[in-house]
Amino acid sequence: MPTSHIVQLLIAFGLLACLFSFWQGGTAERIGAALVLASIAFSFFGGKLLPKDVFLIAQMIGDATVALGLLALTLRYASPWLGGAMLLYAAQFALHSFYFVTQRPNDLFHAMANNINFALVIWSVIIGTVVAWSKRRQRTRDATKT
Repeated sequence: MPTSHIVQLLIAFGLLACLFSFWQGGTAERIGAALVLASIAFSFFGGKLLPKDVFLIAQMIGDATVALGLLALTLRYASPWLGGAMLLYAAQFALHSFYFVTQRPNDLFHAMANNINFALVIWSVIIGTVVAWSKRRQRTRDATKT
């Protein structure tokens, strides 16, 4: 279990955002939330099961995989929230790779950048879900009027 209360809150917030997306989102939001949920699960369990050096490489591979998955979704559904989440995961990959290549230990800047970036990913999922939900509600209202 992560020891930082901020990280624990971000994980809980991320899980709730993904559940909200599965409940009210469209196809793109559900697939995007599944990618984010897989990323959360890998970060949580991978850090415990893998040696630190292997986990750092696997974490970069995971960030790149999620970014590529979101790129495919963005190309398919052309949703702005997907493009934003994809760019945020690309930034996450750049952050992790910079610290890996320069062999810098994780410091306060890394923690802050990582947490802010992940919080923005979560907000992207929430905003995308709210937009999809409101569009669906509007289509339903329009269909009942005619």
